[in-house]
Amino acid sequence: MKLPVRGLYAITQTDNKSMTTILAEIEQVLSGGAVMVQYRDKNPQNAHLLASELVALCHQYHVPLIINDDVELAIQVNADGVHLGKEDGAVVYARQRLGNDAIIGVSCYNSVDRAIEAQRDGADYVAFGRFFTSSSKPLAAPAELRTLQEAKRILTVPVVAIGGILPDNGGQLLNAGADMLAVIGGLFAAQPQHAARAYHALF
Repeated sequence: MKLPVRGLYAITQTDNKSMTTILAEIEQVLSGGAVMVQYRDKNPQNAHLLASELVALCHQYHVPLIINDDVELAIQVNADGVHLGKEDGAVVYARQRLGNDAIIGVSCYNSVDRAIEAQRDGADYVAFGRFFTSSSKPLAAPAELRTLQEAKRILTVPVVAIGGILPDNGGQLLNAGADMLAVIGGLFAAQPQHAARAYHALF
């Protein structure tokens, strides 16, 4: 499945939730307009089963499902790609394991140099953040709007912004050069479908 070039990038919120709840919430954000979904789970109970269900659900909506951190899990469940943080291995290794059609994203925090390197190594998109206070990444170092502006000027791959993004502050990130907004808390704090539509409207 192809990487979308613009839109809402939904990331699962899994803590203290049943598999049924997680799948129901993701179906709501898909119907609300999300263009890509990432399975992120820092305390997985049955990652293989949940990831498999998420792949099937996302594919019903013709939306790619990305696995956070775990190249091998992405292979096992036939996910569309993987998202790599600083400690999650090299883009080149992920590409060798996943193949040319996989979507590979890289967290670049506030570093355009890291993004340039990721693009050179074959990443399909790069992500910067956190831009605002974030409950899911409370200790992450802040990123700056000028980083987005510089990245958009230099890079050819899509640029993703993450971290505390709400419908009322997402516009400034898009204006600074973000192509996609990656959201966790803002989607699932209330009614996920309505929240997704509010983000979708920004595009």
